[in-house]
Formats: sequence, structure tokens, C-alpha cells
Amino acid sequence: MTVRVLLATRNPGKIVELRRILAEAPGAGPMEVLGLDDVPAFDQAPETGATFTENALAKAREAAVASGLPALADDSGLSVDALNGMPGVLSARWVGRHGDDEANLELLLGQLADVPDERRGAAFVCVAALVTPDGGETVTRGEWRGSVIRERRGDGGFGYDPVFVPAGERRTSAQLLAAEKDALSHRGRALRALRPALHALSSLSR
Repeated sequence: MTVRVLLATRNPGKIVELRRILAEAPGAGPMEVLGLDDVPAFDQAPETGATFTENALAKAREAAVASGLPALADDSGLSVDALNGMPGVLSARWVGRHGDDEANLELLLGQLADVPDERRGAAFVCVAALVTPDGGETVTRGEWRGSVIRERRGDGGFGYDPVFVPAGERRTSAQLLAAEKDALSHRGRALRALRPALHALSSLSR
């Protein structure tokens, strides 16, 4: 039997990336990955958590209750050392409105304009939460260290990818091939850590 898992997001970039990574889960049975646009609409509460974990769990719990399906949600963002960890949980709405990647990126570059290269360290952080309709919860975390450069490079990915150079790399996250990014990224690491829980779902459905 195919397991249906709901990804609690409408972000098309995240959906593509999450589907790609989940499809690679070794040992898992057939899995159909849905996005929020694939299920009946429900009222979504605003993200008000102070941490990635709080937001990920809130989104996954809400989606599981509303849909009756196992629900997976992640909350992720860029933590910049020179900004004391910000934008962090506010990464997607750093300019004060949600989802304006271009404006968020420009604001970040402006805030770091006078910061020397050696102090531009940063990390992408992702917390992933899997919640089942019976109340089971699994939470994982992934971190991807690197630095923020001064000008964007590459047209892949989304969000802050064009200005983030992973540690040990010369290319930005937006210049990496999809498979390379999945192997290294914060989201890839958090989701791979969920594989045992996903495997358990597929095992129960057989």
C-alpha cells in the first residue's frame, strides 16, 4: 500500500526539494508526497514560534489534524553570526512581509555591507517535524555552515541560496547541482534523519 504523506508547505521550491530527498529514503515502501494545494484547504495559523522547532511542530500538528494524514513540516532559515543569529526564524519575512525572496536578500546584503569577509560566517538551519494523526511526533535538525558573500551567484535554489557559500566550497548553494545540494544541505540532513520514522510508516501500511 502506498503511504500518503502531506508536506505542510505551498513553497514550490521546498516541495520539489523535499520530494526529491524523500524519494531517496532507502528501505521505505511506496510513498505519495502531497503538498497543501493537493488537499482541501484549511485555516493556517501564522508562524509565531520563537524557534524553528516550535514552528515546525505547529505546522505539522495543524496539517495532520486537518488532513488526517501523516504530516511533515520544516522550518528553516539563515543564521548569520554578525547579526547574532538573525534573520533566523524570520528569514522568510525579514523585510516584514512573507515570501519576498528578492527583498529579503537585498536587505541582508545591505545589513552586511560593512562587515569584513572574515566575519560573514553563517549557517542554514532546518528543523523537520513528522506528526501522525494518532499524535506521534518525530523532530530532527540539520545545519549547514558557510558564509555570506557580497554579490549573488547562480540561479538555482531559492531564498538566500545565491549568496551562501558552503564551507569548503567556492560555489554558492544556488550553483550546486540538485544532487550535490541534497547531500550537503541543512534540509537534506534533517530529512535523512527522519528516514527511520518514514520507514516505520511504510512498514505499518504493508
